[in-house]
Amino acid sequence: MVDAARARKLADRIQQIVAEMLERRIKDPRLGFVTVTDTRITNDLRDATVYYTVYGSDGERAETAAALESAKGVIRSEVGRKTGVRHTPSITFVMDSLMENAAHIDDLLAKARAKDAEVARAAQGAAPAGDANPYREAAADEEDLDADDADSAGHEAAGDGEDGSSGRPSS
Repeated sequence: MVDAARARKLADRIQQIVAEMLERRIKDPRLGFVTVTDTRITNDLRDATVYYTVYGSDGERAETAAALESAKGVIRSEVGRKTGVRHTPSITFVMDSLMENAAHIDDLLAKARAKDAEVARAAQGAAPAGDANPYREAAADEEDLDADDADSAGHEAAGDGEDGSSGRPSS
C-alpha cells in the first residue's frame, strides 16, 4: 500500500503536467478550450483518472474527447519522464460534469428565489387569523385562575370562610 499523501502529490503533479501539455505541446485542432479540473490516482499508483471540462457545444466536447484519446500516449510518456516513478500510470480522461451541475444548481436557486418572492407578495397584505398571540394571553389567564384557586384553598385549610369566621360554632 502506498502512502496517501504520496498518491495525492503524484496526482497533483500529473494534473499539472497534463494541463501544461494541453496548453503548450498538443496542437490538435480538434482540441477545444479544455480545463483540467481534477486528477485521481489509484492506491497502487497504476491508474490515473484525469477529469476535464470543455467550454463549447456537444460537438466540440466530442471532438475534444477524441483529441485527448489520440494524445494519451504522448501525455503518458511525458508524465513518466517528469514524475520519475518506476511504473508510469495509465491515463484515463473523463469529462467532468461540473459545469452542468453548477448550471442545474443555479436554476434550482432561481426557482427557490421566485417562490420566496411569491410567498412574500402573498404575505404582504395578510393578517393573522384570530388573536395576534392567543397562547400568551391564554397562559396568563390560566395563571391568574391558578393563583385564585391556591388562595382560596389556603383560606379554607386555615378554616377561614369568606366572612372571616373560623367556621367553628361560637361558644
